[in-house]
Amino acid sequence: MDKKKLSMAGLLVAMGVVYGDIGTSPLYVMKAILIGNGGLAGISKEFILGVVSLIFWTLTLLTTVKYVMIALNADNKGEGGIFSLYTLVKRQGKYLLIPAMIGGAALLADGVLTPAVTVTTAIEGLKDIPLYTDFFGNKQSVTVAITLIIILVLFLVQRLGTDVVGKAFGPVMLLWFTFLGLTGLMNFSQDWSMIRALNPYYAIHLLVSPQNKMGLFILGSIFLATTGAEALYSDLGHVGKQNIRFSWPYVKICLVLNYLGQAAWLMSVKDNPIYQKMTNFNPFFQMLPNAWMFVGVLFATIAAIIASQALISGSFTLISEAIQLKLLPKLRIIYPGSSRGQMYIPAANFWLWLLCSVIVLGFRSSEKMEAAYGLSITVTMLMTTALLFFYLKQRKTPLLLAGGITAFFAAIESIFFISSAAKFFHGGYVAASIAVIIIAVMFVWQKGNDIQKREQLSVRLKDYKPQLIELKEDQEIPKFQTNVVYLISHEQEDYVEQQVMYSILDKQPKRADLYWFVHVEVTDEPYTREYEIDMLDSDCIVKVTLYLGFRVRQSINLYLRQIVKELMNSGRIKPQPQKYSITPGRDVGDFKFVLIEEELSNVTALHKFDKYIMQTKLAIKKYATSPIEWFGLEYSETTMEKVPLIIGATRYSKLSERK
Repeated sequence: MDKKKLSMAGLLVAMGVVYGDIGTSPLYVMKAILIGNGGLAGISKEFILGVVSLIFWTLTLLTTVKYVMIALNADNKGEGGIFSLYTLVKRQGKYLLIPAMIGGAALLADGVLTPAVTVTTAIEGLKDIPLYTDFFGNKQSVTVAITLIIILVLFLVQRLGTDVVGKAFGPVMLLWFTFLGLTGLMNFSQDWSMIRALNPYYAIHLLVSPQNKMGLFILGSIFLATTGAEALYSDLGHVGKQNIRFSWPYVKICLVLNYLGQAAWLMSVKDNPIYQKMTNFNPFFQMLPNAWMFVGVLFATIAAIIASQALISGSFTLISEAIQLKLLPKLRIIYPGSSRGQMYIPAANFWLWLLCSVIVLGFRSSEKMEAAYGLSITVTMLMTTALLFFYLKQRKTPLLLAGGITAFFAAIESIFFISSAAKFFHGGYVAASIAVIIIAVMFVWQKGNDIQKREQLSVRLKDYKPQLIELKEDQEIPKFQTNVVYLISHEQEDYVEQQVMYSILDKQPKRADLYWFVHVEVTDEPYTREYEIDMLDSDCIVKVTLYLGFRVRQSINLYLRQIVKELMNSGRIKPQPQKYSITPGRDVGDFKFVLIEEELSNVTALHKFDKYIMQTKLAIKKYATSPIEWFGLEYSETTMEKVPLIIGATRYSKLSERK
């Protein structure tokens, strides 16, 4: 069954994949707001009404209107997320790469923080269980240790794939949201007057009320209620827009009921000195009946793990898209499951785990982590809003309407950004630092590609066609291989890098029956699989352009074997019968892939800044996956050659003869 079509299975998958992050927000939003306002003793009914009103209208305007109603329409062949949106609009200007890079980096930073915040908050709920406190007391070190163990296990199981676990996500999250709604309704029914919070008057009034000690900066905590909205758009490709749109109303109702329930319960206990003196006061857990406490903590922990799993998987997808768009160096990608798009990136998994663990050890409590949380996602939302303007314009939306929609959401998100930025020195710098490092790598990689494309020396294949034909027929030179394959970066006409021809003709003359020059063009569409052939009116030169979507694995050897068979069937190349083979009647010869490892030449005369960029790019490249692994050539015959990378003008120091 296609889970992207509206169906019960699709709705369940949407529950498990899309709403993990936003579904765990009730664990910490109200707690963060109370701490910021001085604790339980400093609240009033007017204050609580305003808080819930702000949460409700934030969910309505940002999540429902912007993402569910507008952004989900901006799908790239069914795929969502900021990089998919960028590919839709990038023809309108090169500068659009800037918001895409900033937004993508900020979203990856959010992927580091989410497991730390959600799992720590859930485990801190154990302190409300007498059996736990009798044994462990209120030591935060125990909470940190349990959190670190859960996070370690979570990252370790990524290599196994999430097909089996993923099937359980939907039903579990459906139960979680039902649990949120029921526990909220139980407490909300004790004070139906809280329904007044749906009136936007209370939200606006709270922002200027003296009872609000944080002023406008309260929005930094309010924003935590909608942090999963961007993930909702990013996961569009996994479940389809219809399943998201039909499941969201139930999710939103359950979330709102829980916030209303917490508000009603807070009003009933705000004057109770026992609760006022609590050091680890969390209304989400405290409002549960004692008999439900253990189940609530267990349920919250499972939901936090699912939310973290969704962010980790989303981070893998985001990194994969950035690699295909040539914004990040190539990293090894493993496909452990049977689902299309499911992937595991070992290097990314290690760094996500390490950074997440460092954050838990550094901040220790969820209260301090929440200060770092939210800032990065406001940046991503602002960048998405900027790109949505160009999407609306591209769809022939009247300029005034497109500008009005964009300005409206940009204004709201800018206020949230300013409020979150106020927490910069209280932990927000962590998210900002992670995002800046990722942006720096993206900038170096993209700029290096531009310099190389602009300055690298290129030659035309047709100018060397006579030499290649002669080399093929030269019996005095031992045959190097039946098929010699070079991977090139030039897509236009018959151009190739100069070092490729240097490798064939100068470094070691490589006699072969067929010379293949393969260029991979990553398309804006996610799952394109097409190719184009140019043989330059010869029977020994084949230039292949592979058009692969940005989510398609680049298994070059498999594609080439298909292409060579089709060329033989059409009579464009001769059969290559193999005398010795375990496959009877094999007519496809042996292949050798010649991979060129570049080292910046000392004779390259580049501007200082450009040279620094190229040196940095080549240094980063050493930590990326090898071309052999990236192009799926692990079981193919390959050879690596080092050649000098000469870019732009060259400078030579001449010697003079001594007299």
